[in-house]
Amino acid sequence: MKTQTSLTLEHFLALSFDNNELIDDQSVPKMSTKYFHASLQKTPLLLLDQWSQGKGRIETEWAVLLQRNERDWVLVPDLIYVSFERLPKNWLEDEACPVLPELVIEIISPGQTFGEMIVKATDYLKAGVDRVWVVDNQSQTITVFHPNRIPQTLSGETLLTDDLLPELPLKVKTIFESAGIIF
Repeated sequence: MKTQTSLTLEHFLALSFDNNELIDDQSVPKMSTKYFHASLQKTPLLLLDQWSQGKGRIETEWAVLLQRNERDWVLVPDLIYVSFERLPKNWLEDEACPVLPELVIEIISPGQTFGEMIVKATDYLKAGVDRVWVVDNQSQTITVFHPNRIPQTLSGETLLTDDLLPELPLKVKTIFESAGIIF
């Protein structure tokens, strides 16, 4: 349900809604997650959390301040990775992420389409995010979006390697197996 009046970024951030997003000057609640989504959120979190020790933060449902079409755009991605180079280790504030994350991971929820996620991933890249992963539990694939490159859809035994995440060779199948949702 959208609010009826346009919101400024300051007004939106002052609201007490959890997991709402600011889209086109409106407060929009995020979709409620189901089991597959929750499991697919947990697995990359655990795997990336181990890898990111000493390198940065991997967080769930942390609001990110962005710009889209020259307007404030606040999304709550399923997961984000922010290096300590972008946000120092000693930063400790209870607020939205104040810098662009290197990686955003979005998991397709029931009611969302892959086409909608392509648009969202493209908007993330235009806003300055370095990499976007779209996880699709139905096809058991991860599509990796890069700026200035064609997206790659990976599945099964394919290694999910990325120069953004050095020394993290990860099979796509491992994510789905670890989440317990291999069909």
